[in-house]
Amino acid sequence: MKTFVTGGSGYIGKATISALVRHGHTVEALARTDCSADTVHALGATPVRGGLGDLDVLNRAAARAEAVIHLAQATTGAEDLAAATALQDGIGGGAYLHTGGTWVYGDTDGVADETAAWNPPSIVAWRKPVEEAVLARARQGGRPVVIRPGLLYGGENRLIDLFYGTPGKETGAVPCIGDGGNHWPLVHIDDVAELYVAALRAEPGAEYLGVGGIDPTAKDCALAVAHAVGLDGKTVSLTLDEARAQMGPIADAFALDQQFTPARAETELGWVPAHTDPLSVLAGR
Repeated sequence: MKTFVTGGSGYIGKATISALVRHGHTVEALARTDCSADTVHALGATPVRGGLGDLDVLNRAAARAEAVIHLAQATTGAEDLAAATALQDGIGGGAYLHTGGTWVYGDTDGVADETAAWNPPSIVAWRKPVEEAVLARARQGGRPVVIRPGLLYGGENRLIDLFYGTPGKETGAVPCIGDGGNHWPLVHIDDVAELYVAALRAEPGAEYLGVGGIDPTAKDCALAVAHAVGLDGKTVSLTLDEARAQMGPIADAFALDQQFTPARAETELGWVPAHTDPLSVLAGR
């Protein structure tokens, strides 16, 4: 299948392009810079020069494709909706996969699924009107699908390294918000990439959680990261206000208590997460 990917040189994008090529799909990928173009080319994709704001470029690339996977991270809801609209206009009745995230649900009361009510922290509150507009295309002959990955790990591990590993190395102790008893819905980057490939055949209007089904506590994750950076057992508890001062608004997302099941994707798409020991991976074992 001819597939156009935005965000192809990013963390999720590189893994997804690799998975698409491995499954025999032909890939074009948006590339804003020469470095990004070289990255996606090395993965087996054809670069399409432009950025997320180049709506004509997005529209034309989508029109050449049979499916679109929108992975690029927008800075605002308006930017994301404009890009999604251009992509969906271009792809028409082809599959359009849009990326969200589990943080939009806020705290869960035990194990939740895609039907849970939304209660997003401010950092992702803009996603709801965008996803509603994306999914509304199913009523107009489109094939939108929304995938909401959990907290990613494996590979470059950007968020966890940036906000936990790097500060830990700098201060001698990995941060942990409160007592760390809240759960993180971790998912391996390679498993999420396989979910995007599987979702190319999903029904219009489908929504899937990209989660591993194993939700360790934030404290256990912090201890694992501490091991990985040579600080065994060395964590420091931050109040939420202290975490906000150190991390910014993403602290409210890291403080969420979330547990999710991947059952819908397993049942409807046959997608089963292969990585089942996130703490070992975080610890570098």
